[in-house]
Amino acid sequence: MRICWETNGSVNEPFLSEMANLSLVSGGCVKFDLKAWHEGLHFALCGATNRKTLDNFKKLSELSYSRLEPPFLIASTLLVPGYVDEVEVRSISRFIADLNPDIPYSLLAFYPNFYINDLPTTSRDHALRCQAVAENAGLNRVHIGNLHLLGEDY
Repeated sequence: MRICWETNGSVNEPFLSEMANLSLVSGGCVKFDLKAWHEGLHFALCGATNRKTLDNFKKLSELSYSRLEPPFLIASTLLVPGYVDEVEVRSISRFIADLNPDIPYSLLAFYPNFYINDLPTTSRDHALRCQAVAENAGLNRVHIGNLHLLGEDY
């Protein structure tokens, strides 16, 4: 059985290390949601700082070289229209690429729901621009997830 985690990354020790160990031993992964690079934007979207998330991601990135397949560490960002744009994706991508350019990075389509229900879905053009930005920042494994949710260009 593979043990996989999906986390906002603000996990305290010793739990972060235990998660990492269980995933490494079982062939699983740890998937971090990197919501935004800029702390103010992250706080506006999530109600919390991203400092611990970025620090924890950096810590686990050191283990990412120990196993590339299946990947141990994965990052994802939700492309919230009007908030998470190419500037945010470029900063996140550079951060990841500086740690390990082979860490997989998923750009996820946003769909209006729950608290943020007054925004459009992520457009195909927005997603493709962000993918190009992430690849140009040095990441080797970038893909767009939730393709079926992508809206028309606006």
